[in-house]
Amino acid sequence: MKLNLKIWRQKGPNASGKMVDYQIDEVSPDMSFLEMLDVLNEQLISKGDEPVVFDHDCREGICGACSLHINGEPHGPGRGITTCQLHMRSFKDGDTIYIEPFRAKAFPVVKDLMVDRSAFDRIIQSGGYVSVNTSGNTIDANATPVRKENADAAFDAATCIGCGACVASCKNASAMLFVSAKVSQFSLLPQGQPEAKERVMNMVSQMDEEGFGNCTNTGACEVECPKGISLENIARMNREYLKASLTSK
Repeated sequence: MKLNLKIWRQKGPNASGKMVDYQIDEVSPDMSFLEMLDVLNEQLISKGDEPVVFDHDCREGICGACSLHINGEPHGPGRGITTCQLHMRSFKDGDTIYIEPFRAKAFPVVKDLMVDRSAFDRIIQSGGYVSVNTSGNTIDANATPVRKENADAAFDAATCIGCGACVASCKNASAMLFVSAKVSQFSLLPQGQPEAKERVMNMVSQMDEEGFGNCTNTGACEVECPKGISLENIARMNREYLKASLTSK
C-alpha cells in the first residue's frame, strides 16, 4: 500500500508543533501500525532526517505505552485494541492518516508523538496500594471468602493498562475511568478495605490536582478503552467517595 501520513512534529514541551506530510510505499497489510512507523523512521534516518518519536514497549497490548491519536480516535479504528495491535489492513491503499499525540493538559507533549503520563503514576502513588501483607505469609486461598461477582469485577477493573485513551477521548480530558478502575480493583476485595476511605479521597484529590477534568457522562471513555473498562466503575467510585466523605474523621 501507498499511504499519506500527516504526523504531528514537536521538538519539545515548550516548542511549537505542526503537522508534517510524509509519503510511504510498500506497506504490507500484515504490518502493525508501529511497524509501519518503524519503516518510516528507517527511511527518514537513511535520508539524514530526524525520526519521529513515539512511545512503545511491549507491543503486545499490555503496557499501554503505544498511545497515539489516529484519525481522531485514541488507538485508531477498531475496538478493544491498542495502537500496537492495530494492523495496516484496517486502512486502504492511498489513504491519508492523521497521527497525533494524546491531547490533555495533564499529558504534556515530550516530543513529537510522545506524552508525559506521569500524572497517572502520581495518582497511583497517592493511594493505589494495600498495607495487608500479601506475601511471605502464605495462607489458604479460601481463608477469606470473596463473592465470585466481586472477584470477577475486581479482576475486570484490574485489567486497566493506564494507556490514557479514556483521557484522550474525553472532551473534558477526564481521568475518572482510570482512577475508578484502580479504586474498584481494591474496594471490591477484603485486602483493600483498611485504606478504602483514604484511598478514594486521596486518589480523587490527586486527579483533580493534576488538572484532569470531570466526567462528561457521554461514555466515550468506555468505547475507546482497549480493555473495555466499564462505566460502572465510575459509579462505584462516586459511591465510595461519598461514603468516605460522610464518614471520614
